[in-house]
Amino acid sequence: MTAKTIDGKAFAAEVRAKVAEHVARLKEEHGITPGLAVVLVGEDPASQVYVRSKGKQTVEVGMASFEHKLPAETEEADLVALIDQLNADPEVHGILVQLPLPSHLNEDLVINRIDPAKDVDGFHISNVGRLATGQKAMVPCTPLGCLMLLREELGSLSGRDAVVIGRSNIVGKPMAQLLLGDSCTVTIAHSRTKDLAEVVRRADIVVAAVGRPEMVPGDWLKPGATVIDVGINRVPGDKKPRLVGDVEFASAREVAGAITPVPGGVGPMTIACLLANTITACCRANGLIEPEGLTA
Repeated sequence: MTAKTIDGKAFAAEVRAKVAEHVARLKEEHGITPGLAVVLVGEDPASQVYVRSKGKQTVEVGMASFEHKLPAETEEADLVALIDQLNADPEVHGILVQLPLPSHLNEDLVINRIDPAKDVDGFHISNVGRLATGQKAMVPCTPLGCLMLLREELGSLSGRDAVVIGRSNIVGKPMAQLLLGDSCTVTIAHSRTKDLAEVVRRADIVVAAVGRPEMVPGDWLKPGATVIDVGINRVPGDKKPRLVGDVEFASAREVAGAITPVPGGVGPMTIACLLANTITACCRANGLIEPEGLTA
């Protein structure tokens, strides 16, 4: 058996198309243009590429894009003042501060300064708490994208055994909360889990988000399992570095029922879900009905 490859790139394009349709409707029926503000501090090359991509896709779906690029030596007070300004701006519905920040800046303080209603990354402590207690929240983009892919592939997730490998605040923990919300039986595993292979073998759904190249081989998987590989790791190649996930794709696809590739799986969903979250934030701010299929 060879697993179905889950095409995250194609599904992300569908999500963006839905977002664009809703943006057009908001403009036509209500005279509202959703706006996303992205703040980049410093010269990190990977962050610069990511911010450019976010800005490009924001404009492509018809939203307003506000980019604020600050020097690495920016003082915390100045960054906080900018966030306060964006919080008060009615044309800005979503605010994202690109991480990581330079080491002299307190990431928790900065993220928690964002208005929770505009926190489209879903990192504010209020949104974390709301998600954990089953209340309406802004949901982190990567876990939201994983959930969308799982629902598209499997339909109802109710009653399925799910293992999340990784316990980060950005992916592992919110992913577990989302799966619980869809009535899965959820185990959070990590580097200190005893007999990790046996834990993974019980799972109908495996979400690997641990940041270790090809850590999960195919013989760890339950036959027919659905595997979502969040990892993006650079490893040496014949001529240049290549990207691999946290799952050993070649062996896993011989056992799994469906699996996301790296690249082209979860990655494209992250920005698509950022745009979806901005639409959600805009609708909530204006007392409008949220678009179906774009939220948890």
